Amino acid sequence: MIFGQIDHIEQPLSHGVKAALDFASSHDLLQFEKGSHEIDGENLFVNIVEYETTSPKKRFWEAHKDYLDVHVPLSGEEQIDLNFISNMEIKGYEKASDFVSMEGNENASVIMTPGTYLVCDPQDAHRTAVAYKGNPQRIKKAIFKVKIDQ
Repeated sequence: MIFGQIDHIEQPLSHGVKAALDFASSHDLLQFEKGSHEIDGENLFVNIVEYETTSPKKRFWEAHKDYLDVHVPLSGEEQIDLNFISNMEIKGYEKASDFVSMEGNENASVIMTPGTYLVCDPQDAHRTAVAYKGNPQRIKKAIFKVKIDQ
């Protein structure tokens, strides 16, 4: 996983992740409607989501095999809990939605605010929409899906 600030990108990033962050920097994503928006066909697209953050017990763990997630918050703040899937109990995989379900505990957490980003690789379990300090709030976020080259 990579946690960073969009205006301070210094580490080398894959072409797809760099394209996602360049798109985020050059478009007013806050004005995008909820839903999926194609950027480069199946190689790169962005899902715009809005939801209320809540307690960890009401959320679920996930990971992906075919796509990297690049989380870019647009409004509000959200805690994302993290662990490695090797530390989790895998429950299943839905190929059509590229969704690995699992159970376990967090190893670390990041607080996402506008201007930050989080890249989750296939080995990164993540639990999103957790209310920071237990204070639920409505957020809007872009989740870029970057196809992993096989």
